Amino acid sequence: MKQLVSGNEAIFQGALRAGARYFTGYPITPISEILQQAATHAEEDPEFKFLQAEDEIAAAIATISASLAGAKTFTATSGPGFTLMQEALGWGHAVEAPCVFINSMRVGPSTGMPTQPAQSDLLQIKAGSAGDYYPIAFYPNSVEESFRLTITAFNAAEESLSPVILLADAFLSHLYEVVDLNAIEAEVVPRAKEPLGRSRRLFTGTAHDRMGNVKTNDPEAYRDWLNDLKDRHLGVAEKYPLFEYFPGKNSEILLIAFGITSRIISPLKEQFSVFRPIRIYPVLEKELREIASSYRHIIVIEGNDGQYASWVEWATGRKVMRVPCLGGGFKLQWIRSQIEARLGEVR
Repeated sequence: MKQLVSGNEAIFQGALRAGARYFTGYPITPISEILQQAATHAEEDPEFKFLQAEDEIAAAIATISASLAGAKTFTATSGPGFTLMQEALGWGHAVEAPCVFINSMRVGPSTGMPTQPAQSDLLQIKAGSAGDYYPIAFYPNSVEESFRLTITAFNAAEESLSPVILLADAFLSHLYEVVDLNAIEAEVVPRAKEPLGRSRRLFTGTAHDRMGNVKTNDPEAYRDWLNDLKDRHLGVAEKYPLFEYFPGKNSEILLIAFGITSRIISPLKEQFSVFRPIRIYPVLEKELREIASSYRHIIVIEGNDGQYASWVEWATGRKVMRVPCLGGGFKLQWIRSQIEARLGEVR
């Protein structure tokens, strides 16, 4: 049956469909509704566990620990909380714990503008924690896709044995659309990793071999472990080369936008070609390079000061134009004027 559903509700329902049995978090705008739903659901379902942690650091560690104990787990936060979770995310990659971290972005840095949307935490996906690791991240742009991609994130987490990130934003979290979530079919990847105590007994963030034995002075063991990790993560990411591409008739201009910003610029598809990355990381390097080669100009429209644009430049080897939507300024008329201004500079 079709119902009016918010982005946050769709994310939570997607987690349940994926088999999530544990949620821990700390209240923060704009994802507090996910925490509230988890608390209510835990009262109704004794198999679902809920913990309101004392802060985001504790929530992140509890999420990873519960995963190692055998549960499908997730947490949700926004910019300042995501910052606090970064060290634990690195630990999650080190101990190879499948779980999902949801970050609904708002204007930062620090407390910033809590009720205004942003897309400015992209660089934290790749380099928020220390060392080399290979994260996977997805970013929907609708309520239905929030449901579907939550399941995808859980599947990718199980396949890669790592924390996978689902991005949203303040607008998407609180966007309401009429959908029938029960009618959506989705494959669910079951838990395969043996829980703590049944196989490996040591899970450590210290450098170790495949059995968990500490190897703090063995470069070869570290390289073997990291190369295995890299190959597995990139192999899983290749299973999900998710994007949308709308070629415009006779257009020489390619617009790139994602998440809620791609929804806002959708009327511009009548005038320009549009590329929407859904798998935000790893960057869709091959797809971007092939599609961008047909266009004279590339314009990246995003809710930050050029974070994804820098990845597009790296992927394509070309300079791109940038339209940064800052301070929650996701307005179609303003974006259109900025596009015209950028094109006017090169005519």
